[in-house]
Amino acid sequence: MTTTLAPAHRPVRRPTARPALRPWSHLPRRYAVALGVDALGAGLLRPFLLLYGVSVLHLTAGRTGLALTVGLFAGLAAVPLTGRWIDRGARSSAAALALLLRALGVVVLMAADGPVGFTAAVVVLGVGNQSWPTAHAAVVTAVTEGRARDAALAAGRSLRNAGLGLGALIATVVLAGGAGALRTLAAVTGMAFLAAAALTFSLRLTGTRRRAAGRPAETPDAPAVPVAPARLGVLGIANLPYAFCFDVLEVALPALLVTRLHASAAWASGIFVGNTVLVIAAQVAVVVWLGRRARRSALAGAGLLLAASYLGFWAAGSLGGTAGAIGLVAVAVPYTLGEILYTGSGTALVVASAPPERLGRTLARWELSTGLGKALAPAALTALLGVGPGALWGALAAATALGAAAVRRWGPAI
Repeated sequence: MTTTLAPAHRPVRRPTARPALRPWSHLPRRYAVALGVDALGAGLLRPFLLLYGVSVLHLTAGRTGLALTVGLFAGLAAVPLTGRWIDRGARSSAAALALLLRALGVVVLMAADGPVGFTAAVVVLGVGNQSWPTAHAAVVTAVTEGRARDAALAAGRSLRNAGLGLGALIATVVLAGGAGALRTLAAVTGMAFLAAAALTFSLRLTGTRRRAAGRPAETPDAPAVPVAPARLGVLGIANLPYAFCFDVLEVALPALLVTRLHASAAWASGIFVGNTVLVIAAQVAVVVWLGRRARRSALAGAGLLLAASYLGFWAAGSLGGTAGAIGLVAVAVPYTLGEILYTGSGTALVVASAPPERLGRTLARWELSTGLGKALAPAALTALLGVGPGALWGALAAATALGAAAVRRWGPAI
């Protein structure tokens, strides 16, 4: 039997007031601290993992990169298992295990003396890293609801960006110390993950929503009728081109600036820093501002804004030289706003639409589509840029606009 997707025309119930701009008040204090510690640890780990394989274990760059790819896909394969565990009632235990796996991965990394040990370490780290977003969203769902949940998810992303930035800065300074400094950095990272895991596990949250006396268990923005599974499936497919946006700053723009515009790599670094600062400063405020709007509309609007930004990058790059680099910096502002809209509405829409008994599996499918898009992005973006800037930005704009149209027409109307 084939399920037909028809446009949703039923009215959307929206909150009459915006949520308060105090997202941390909705999360247990221990969990907020755990998020900060984990974000700092991830920031320390991310910049030096490749260098650890090359500088400490003396592996070739190709072998190190291959191991990192294996770890990424191994982590993606574990995401459905995390979703099923969450549907059985796990909440803080699933998040704590993801953090504990990161700590264990660091231990294996420090014990490694060759390619096999390094690959084992990045596989364990990959499972922990890829399982974390699903488990984290399930924890937030267990302690918040409605638009307060959206704001809490946004606050977690802002904190993570801040931790990644600070951790990367610390790691950059430490890297000057050589192999010994890298080992010390790994040890500190492992202890950070272990501390975050202990704090998270101490919450002992399960699938039963905590709520105040007299407050209904259902979320106030729950749909009047169950959302068809096919509509949730559309979100996962449409999300694939959206997810390419994360590698635009790290892969496409640096490659374009250096190979096509022959500009200094400092331009790419400046764009990346500006993006990080803007996300940290504006993420929560934007999500709160969206409180009176349907999440589906916000997600579709994010896709259109990203698509328009890709066309703007194309036009700016055609200027060439310094003028082109300045144009790319200017376009990076609306691009960042599109990224904020995307991350602020995507997971929130999935959580609000998922049947309670299938929350974990629905989140897992969403994170799988995000992870798959991010895994395919580096190879796809560099290949398209090899053909030409028009192929790169035109393909990105078209695919993302199609994803936005699919979300607007067939996505859950919440």
